[in-house]
Amino acid sequence: MNSPQITTLPDFMPAMPEIFVLAMACAILLLGVITRDRLLPYVLTLFTLAGATAITLFTSVPQVQITFSGQFVDDAMADVLKLVAYFATAAVVVYSRPYLAERGMFKVEFFVLALFALLGMMVMISANHFLPLYIGLELLSLSLYAMVALQRDSAQSTEAAMKYFVLGALASGFLLYGMSLLYGVTGTLELPAMAQVLQAGVKEQTVLVFGLVFLIAGLGFKLGVAPFHMWVPDIYHGAPSAVTLFIGSAPKLAAFAFTIRLLVNGLHPEVENWQGMLAVMAVLSLAIGNLAAIMQTNIKRMLAYSTISHMGFLLLGVASGTFAGYAAGMFYVIAYVLMSLGSFGLVVYLSRGGSDPCLEAENIDDFRGLNSRNPWLAAMMAILMFSMAGLPPFVGFYAKLAILQSLVGAGFTWLAVVAVMFSLIGAFYYLRLVKVLYFDTPKADAPVYTTIPDVQALLSINVVTVLLLGIMPQQLIALCTYAMQMTLQ
Repeated sequence: MNSPQITTLPDFMPAMPEIFVLAMACAILLLGVITRDRLLPYVLTLFTLAGATAITLFTSVPQVQITFSGQFVDDAMADVLKLVAYFATAAVVVYSRPYLAERGMFKVEFFVLALFALLGMMVMISANHFLPLYIGLELLSLSLYAMVALQRDSAQSTEAAMKYFVLGALASGFLLYGMSLLYGVTGTLELPAMAQVLQAGVKEQTVLVFGLVFLIAGLGFKLGVAPFHMWVPDIYHGAPSAVTLFIGSAPKLAAFAFTIRLLVNGLHPEVENWQGMLAVMAVLSLAIGNLAAIMQTNIKRMLAYSTISHMGFLLLGVASGTFAGYAAGMFYVIAYVLMSLGSFGLVVYLSRGGSDPCLEAENIDDFRGLNSRNPWLAAMMAILMFSMAGLPPFVGFYAKLAILQSLVGAGFTWLAVVAVMFSLIGAFYYLRLVKVLYFDTPKADAPVYTTIPDVQALLSINVVTVLLLGIMPQQLIALCTYAMQMTLQ
């Protein structure tokens, strides 16, 4: 007679933030159906983000915690990236409120989709196995597709959502095919176990390399790097500005974690195979992103091409194949998210005035003479542009410097030189916007912006943080180094 098997429950504590966000997202969705109060979902979303922050801080421990049969990991890198993701999502929700309200989009759907997208990011950040990696990615992607199409009466938004969905499905297919090839070679879906198998050596090297190529192609799409960048400018331009703000900020944290989990935790023994691919993608991204941004007259498209170049810089840190490069990449992605939040946040803040498309602050000409109309808004945009250009004493300068130092330390001096050259080219379009802000005369029909206290206060905190982290970057650099050290020990 067979003895009964005893099922051991997994440790739920490391996954408590995810459980809380899931429960609150479902509760907010139900409340949105029951009540017509538009403000309640907004308040509850901010409460959810505050609660998730508190739970993450409470459950955080220095040691790596693995649960759910090795599929879920809670470590220092995950905790730091999740905390930044909570702040980014909260900032998106606050910045977007006036914009959404004026366009009839201030509905429960926006907040629920934002929370489910955040949940997908959190799962990706803590994934220790191919299955949760893919599930988290699809949850994030499906939420973003729906958010892009949220303005249903806009043909531009609907077209952007369709493009995003079709290209996203193609990239997911690449990822799945790459994962299946790697599973066939190694016989495991768990990332640390895969690293052990690869370390011991495998016979089917050709299949392994094919799997890596498909995996990195899918990864390149999700990061928005060349030559898989086609969707970025069209989706950034076509989506409502509040959705562009979300797409351009928090998901980059999950994409970085996705890259580290896959390439460092799972495929580090094959570093020589994927290092070259990342270097090529990074150089192409720097070239295409910076050169194409010069020609843009729409600020959302300009910032989209700027994102491509920034993600190329981020890939350079990972491509170095060193611990210093991974820590520099983490510092860079946090700095970029803060800069992107402020930049797109200002675009959303200035895009007020109803559904008339001519009142959208989308063209660079719309920012002409902003200093004469609102000096503080102009100063904030100038600070963000200087930081994105990599000028001291802003955080963007130290983020780029950290990446360059990791490249030189790993012996890739030529890559560092190429990155500096394209950064000099990229400085042009950032400084052009500063010139428009301060030296061009405003349009005759330019609106005078009323102050929305809570939004402007958070924007000010956001921008001042970019400045302070540039003056005192040591604390954030030390935190990223510590997080990587505890994660990759």
